Amino acid sequence: MRKWSVVTLILFFAAIPCRASGIPDETNSAESVPAPAKTPSKAPHSAKEPGTPFAIGVGVKASTLGIGGEVALPVTHRTNVRVGFNLFNYSHTFDKDGVTYKGTLNLRSAQATFDFFPIWEFHISPGVLLYNGNQLTANASVPGGKTFTLNNTSYVSDPSNPVNGTGKLTVYKAAPMLLLGIGNLVPRSSRHFTATLEVGAAYQGPPRIALNLAGSACDSTGLFCRSISSDPTIQNNIQLEQAKLAKKAAPFRFYPVVSFGFGIKF
Repeated sequence: MRKWSVVTLILFFAAIPCRASGIPDETNSAESVPAPAKTPSKAPHSAKEPGTPFAIGVGVKASTLGIGGEVALPVTHRTNVRVGFNLFNYSHTFDKDGVTYKGTLNLRSAQATFDFFPIWEFHISPGVLLYNGNQLTANASVPGGKTFTLNNTSYVSDPSNPVNGTGKLTVYKAAPMLLLGIGNLVPRSSRHFTATLEVGAAYQGPPRIALNLAGSACDSTGLFCRSISSDPTIQNNIQLEQAKLAKKAAPFRFYPVVSFGFGIKF
């Protein structure tokens, strides 16, 4: 009896390590092995929010900068980038203080704007004239024997060597600008044809005027004729007349821009 008790204790203590280590012994071989944990399934991938669809708008316009064209590309749902060019020539003959000027207005510019649409198709467009070739040139002449005035001083054009020359008005070659308008060259709707209207201004700096005269001028009696290029008094009056013209043109440092155009979206 004592011998069987010792054997039973030995078997009991031998079975404890097997149960602790999870290794089934022969007496526990019928127990089922736990099923492996399931890997949690990944959440379905959410679809991305659709971005701004690619489109391009091409337009033609007429403005105070000339006749030209432009191209626009969407950046975000409310913004575009737009570039364009403007061309125009206009000739006109006029008299100023007895001097006849045959003038030509040359409009040449290239522009870029960033269009922001806060409400519907109303846009605010800061930009720049990347190239501002706008200028006024003129050929000046005074027929012999005719009276003309420089800085409120009267002269008579010498009949044997009449007064002639050139005039030129120029501005900065680049100019910041700001436009406000209605219309979108790249509408976000299904429309393809558009119309735009814009108003604003470009800051092109104070106009610079150069007046160059040659020939000979006489006093108001037609006597005492002398060469314009070598007479310091006449040259001084030309400089003062040039300054007066620049002062009159000073308001045009802000060049007004009014534009109307049509476009198509592709």
